[in-house]
Amino acid sequence: MTGTTTQEATMRLAGGVSLVTGASAGIGAAVAQRLALTGTHVLAHGRDPERTAAVAESTGGVPLLADLRDPAAVDRLADEALAVHGRVDLLVANAGCGHSGPFDVMTADEIDDLLAVDLTSAVRLTHRLLPGMIERRIGHLCYVTSIAGRTGVAGEAVYAAAKAGLDAFAESLRLELVGSGVGVSVIVPAVVETGFFERRGRPYERRSPRPVSADRVARAVVDAVETGRDEVFLPGWTRVAPAVRAVAPAPYRALSRRFGEQVRSAGTPEGRSS
Repeated sequence: MTGTTTQEATMRLAGGVSLVTGASAGIGAAVAQRLALTGTHVLAHGRDPERTAAVAESTGGVPLLADLRDPAAVDRLADEALAVHGRVDLLVANAGCGHSGPFDVMTADEIDDLLAVDLTSAVRLTHRLLPGMIERRIGHLCYVTSIAGRTGVAGEAVYAAAKAGLDAFAESLRLELVGSGVGVSVIVPAVVETGFFERRGRPYERRSPRPVSADRVARAVVDAVETGRDEVFLPGWTRVAPAVRAVAPAPYRALSRRFGEQVRSAGTPEGRSS
């Protein structure tokens, strides 16, 4: 695990209230479980009633259902989360969906849905929950992005754009919130052992980077919040890829074209992890 720390804001999780989006499976479920072990009150968001209820029950938390493609549902989710304990101290914006295939075969609805779930919902939830954190002078915002947002990936143009936008949003907020008592962390996984790749319509077939477990990502989330880390790459060596892209863009792109995934014949439907 490789990360950087520049902010002073850290948070004690015990007794706090944490909202985890996309908590019905995969990374979100693992994060909810890890947070429960710290003594925080978990608010588990999902779209599937049965799976979300099961995660909430296993963590002693509260299930909250919402379709993040709908802006009104996102606003209701924020209101319902605030109503449970009167506050939210930690937002883990994890819910996401993906698409594998050429950009030109995506439908307009698929583009809109992906941007809504992966980017807009996190921004909108932050907008509703951040004022209370600033007022109390304590809180944390943790965004699960992707190495795709740092490097670009053939066949995942909209997904990469959404994650890059989330990265930039988090970086900008971190600068705005200096001295506020509210911390901002970004978790940047490469490949995670979940059903994400199957749901996006194409399994992961590359040899490197090797997938990490959802629990490893969850441990990174908890560590980042408790220590005030700005960002964590998983696995840590993947931090090199965006650095090489920045200092040697032409060789980087040549290697990407040579070794990247071939997707021109792989137009497939999207897959959600919420």
